[in-house]
Amino acid sequence: MSHKALEQVTDRHAQIVLSFAQDLWKNYHPRDFALRLWDGTTWGPEPGQPARFTIVLNHPGALRKMFFPPTDLSLGEAYIYGDFDIEGDFEAAFRMTDRLRLFELKWGPLDYLRHAWQLLQLPSDPAPARFGRAAVVLSGSKHSIARDRQAVGYHYDVPGDFYALWLDKRMVYSCAYFAAPGEALDAAQERKLDLICRKLDLKASERLLDIGCGWGGLIMYAAQRYGVEAHGITLSRPQVDFANARIREAGLQDRCRAEYRDYREISQTEQYDKIVSVGMAEHVGVKMLPEYFRQAWRLLHPGGLFMNHAIASDVIFYSPSSGFAQHYVFPDGELVSLDVTTRAAAEAGFEVRDVESLREHYALTLKNWVARLDAKKREVLRVVDEVTYRIWRIYMSLSRHGFNIRAFNVYQVLLSKPDSEYQTYLPLMRSAWYR
Repeated sequence: MSHKALEQVTDRHAQIVLSFAQDLWKNYHPRDFALRLWDGTTWGPEPGQPARFTIVLNHPGALRKMFFPPTDLSLGEAYIYGDFDIEGDFEAAFRMTDRLRLFELKWGPLDYLRHAWQLLQLPSDPAPARFGRAAVVLSGSKHSIARDRQAVGYHYDVPGDFYALWLDKRMVYSCAYFAAPGEALDAAQERKLDLICRKLDLKASERLLDIGCGWGGLIMYAAQRYGVEAHGITLSRPQVDFANARIREAGLQDRCRAEYRDYREISQTEQYDKIVSVGMAEHVGVKMLPEYFRQAWRLLHPGGLFMNHAIASDVIFYSPSSGFAQHYVFPDGELVSLDVTTRAAAEAGFEVRDVESLREHYALTLKNWVARLDAKKREVLRVVDEVTYRIWRIYMSLSRHGFNIRAFNVYQVLLSKPDSEYQTYLPLMRSAWYR
């Protein structure tokens, strides 16, 4: 829309929105997206540029919901509650927002005041009624056992049928391991489970502890394929019930079980040959990492191995107190850098034996999850509300973007507890894991 066309817009709220948009994106080139207002008015991409995506404002107050105050929480809530939509390439919209960091806008204090005033001229109502999944409310001390149960339950106590619609057949809710970008998710997840078992050098009759076992995919695989006695723990009761039902169906109850339990509640008398944690350390908290690794050390037999598979940030500490993810996705979740994690493990006594990044694999995993979620939208909305669907859609799409631009990484860190002779009994070459 040209400046002349803007003058032809008569609706006052539409004028404010278009003026704000033109100022916000005046230095964004090439502008390869469109903006569509509630009345059908459209501000298109630059001439000659196809619209990779369209931002759809669903009511006159949508822009105010999105940017006042200018936080990721405001923007995320505006999306999940339907104030605006994204049509087209979802990830391209995130790339656009990356370029709108404050240092690129080059706005001064007066600019911010002027734009805040513009937003306040837009109605705060009427807007679509906000219903469905609400932000989490936690009580107690951060990372206490009681509060961790609330935080984990908030995310994972969504009906298992919801996850089953877009996860693989084993219900593995972590990074897969792809041989090629187009490989089927089921095969890639099974390859990841097998890679973990190989790195842990699992042998028949060994005792394996899975900290954060989810719906039991790994403990069942390890018991079936490697003959171990597998014990999984999680802070989600629905996951425990789901996992144990599948274990009984597979006839594995004599070698495999899931339990509702915190890792801090396991007695030191319960010793294990191998320990694994996949996608759970993100819930531990940076202050609790030393205790987390000390507890793993106490529970592990000398000569044992511990595989810690976790998402990491490229900064020392990541835990936005007011962020969208903290309120709607992973409350109290904290991503720490690899060096912080390995230092805490080493201080507990572990020797770091191997580190592998699976960053590209997690981006591919998330691509699969989002595609499957969208393809099953009709079935998803029979199980959960629209807000829940939109939360998972935006969080997984944004996470994929984060892995693609190296804001996030995911590492498998293999740790050993040497025996009295300082032996770990690992193969001399990593090739033994990839046969």
